[in-house]
Amino acid sequence: MADYREAPLATRPKTLDPNEYFNVSPDQRRAEEGRAALRANLKRQYQTQLNNPHRQELIEDPALTRWVYARANPYTTFRPTFKTSLMGAMFGVLPLFVLYYAFKTDRDRKEDQIKAGTRERKFNLSS
Repeated sequence: MADYREAPLATRPKTLDPNEYFNVSPDQRRAEEGRAALRANLKRQYQTQLNNPHRQELIEDPALTRWVYARANPYTTFRPTFKTSLMGAMFGVLPLFVLYYAFKTDRDRKEDQIKAGTRERKFNLSS
């Protein structure tokens, strides 16, 4: 930890911040230990259910259930931000305007050439 140099554009990770790592109050330490004990207990219960050779029922994993739900319903967990709005405009709206401009200018250019007589119409619809 002593030889860690901070990157100029990145913040220091919490695990490497000495104030967060060493100067933790006893209440915070007890709360973190309680959360770790709860996670370990849930993991132990899941492992015993998973490795039970006589089980007949399906094992419910809440984390897997949440993950599958989030994958199946992406719009309920979507949060509109400036970045997502910008990406939506860039990939949804901007191509429409670019294509409109390209087709319109090409059509106007061809029409001006036909009116000036410098372009020959190969497929003349009115004979």
